[in-house]
Amino acid sequence: MHLVIISALPPSKGTLNEYGLHLIEALSQKSEISQITVLADRTDQAETLHFKHTTIQRVWEFNHPLNFWRIRQAIVRLKPDAVLFNLQFSSFGSQDLAAALGLITPALIRFMGIPTITLLHNLMETVNLKEAGFGSHAWREKIIRFGGRILTKCLLASHRLAITMPEYQKILEDQYAAKNVFHAPHGAFSKREPTPLPTNRTIMTFGKFGTYKRVEVLIEAHQRLLAQDPNLRLIIAGSDSPNRLGYLAAVQQHFAHAKNIEYTGYVPEEAVPALFENSSVVVFPYTATTGSSGVLHQTGEFARAAVMPTIGDLEALVQCEGYQAEFFEPNDVSGLAAALWRVLANREYATQLGLANHRASSQLLISEVAEIYLNQFQKLRRKQLTPIMEV
Repeated sequence: MHLVIISALPPSKGTLNEYGLHLIEALSQKSEISQITVLADRTDQAETLHFKHTTIQRVWEFNHPLNFWRIRQAIVRLKPDAVLFNLQFSSFGSQDLAAALGLITPALIRFMGIPTITLLHNLMETVNLKEAGFGSHAWREKIIRFGGRILTKCLLASHRLAITMPEYQKILEDQYAAKNVFHAPHGAFSKREPTPLPTNRTIMTFGKFGTYKRVEVLIEAHQRLLAQDPNLRLIIAGSDSPNRLGYLAAVQQHFAHAKNIEYTGYVPEEAVPALFENSSVVVFPYTATTGSSGVLHQTGEFARAAVMPTIGDLEALVQCEGYQAEFFEPNDVSGLAAALWRVLANREYATQLGLANHRASSQLLISEVAEIYLNQFQKLRRKQLTPIMEV
């Protein structure tokens, strides 16, 4: 099988780039796949990724309105046996037109008769648009929700639509009468032996910040906890959300007086293990969620405790997959500080939470998730798929 995968990919900083990297690596190990071509987003940095029988072509750009045509033309040229999209609603742009036009691409490819699966990481019905940076006015939110329903129907035009949360499948089947949806859990990127907690207490948060992931409340909670432990460190690891460029620079300026804080900027894949291993607890300073959390799966992979808000998909993910965490109410500085200290003050409890999360993440690895996609493609290839439009 020659498989084409459309995904953001490091060293670009596009959404889902790390997940795309690990999924591609897992699929490249499957003996049934003879060739993988990745159609990735463009970046000014040199290519650093090398996988077994995999080539990477940088053919599309974030916020470019013609990405759908560029991807289609590349697929016409490549003539693959199957196509896999790794997407969320803002994968192709923060600008409405570019984002929307990009999301019609799976339907275009399916109409060519090529077996097409779209992995969709979030649903418009479950996203708090205001918190995610898209609903600044009530009228705009209504327009986006209306457009989101249309685009969801376009994505459902794929031969199969994969989702990472089981409740998403129910929403699509109930509200869209979808019959081609399957559940493919997120999966942990690898299975590691748990490492001991560091001697010095360190709080860490990791992600793309500025929309629903914001660090102001976390910084204030950390500053309060310095009264309990003057050496307590806070690591803010990651970069700005593409929708809020300049956010972290503004935070650093506003909290220039705050002590014991490190801003790492973008974290390359090879630096991720040390980031988690040198942390005592991983905190999720979210005000909303947009799907399954890759950072939570990594928290389990490295056997670390989690502190998270009582909201949406995070609670559902914990209940569904067996993770454990200390919880706090969103935007509550005192509640967050108390939850963090319950973990930090009790090393045995922190270790217990970390081991529980390690067991949860070890239940399903991304190599096993890749097998789910492979099985779906094999079923599609056994069918007679007739092109709906000429290539």
